[in-house]
Amino acid sequence: MSLENKVDELVVGLVSVSDRASGGVYEDKGIPALQEWLQKTLTTPFRVETRLIPDDRDEIESTLIELVDDVRCHLVLTTGGTGPARRDVTPEATLAIGTKEMPGFGEQMRQVSLHFVPTAILSRQVAVIRETPDPASNHAALVLNLPGQPKSIKETLEGLKDADGKTVVGGIFAAVPYCIDLIGGPFSDTNPDVCVAWRPKKK
Repeated sequence: MSLENKVDELVVGLVSVSDRASGGVYEDKGIPALQEWLQKTLTTPFRVETRLIPDDRDEIESTLIELVDDVRCHLVLTTGGTGPARRDVTPEATLAIGTKEMPGFGEQMRQVSLHFVPTAILSRQVAVIRETPDPASNHAALVLNLPGQPKSIKETLEGLKDADGKTVVGGIFAAVPYCIDLIGGPFSDTNPDVCVAWRPKKK
């Protein structure tokens, strides 16, 4: 890969938050599901950085900060830890490291999930922009909390379509490439058969 391609490469952090998976009690399914989805969806260069960590707020915060500030991710996707249980602290950690809240992402994820289960209102996914503390570095990333189950991850990212392929409820990833454009990240595009990346039409 040329240096030019490396500069334009989207760096995506994938964080699975689970006490049991990080402790080896069972195999993590969140990161593999996200990697598979990104492989079939993104048509522009990207690479991933993965982290499997327990439901610990301090560790979640430090991991998100490391991925944005040090690894220089442009997008960070977390999975797990967003319910009402006492150990579910991913949203709190995400809000703590963000500099701008992006509430529309969480609202839309719950809209998608409500088509399947009424308990979607118990989900607390949030999204933030994190801008690095040093203005000279001019770096920012979009951090999104996703559900924990692979099926729900796919549904919230892609949205829902009817039998004719018409979108019933839009998925959240359609807005992600343009959001990354706006915060100074590299251009990214998607496979329209999976998800159409929306951008304003050029005049």
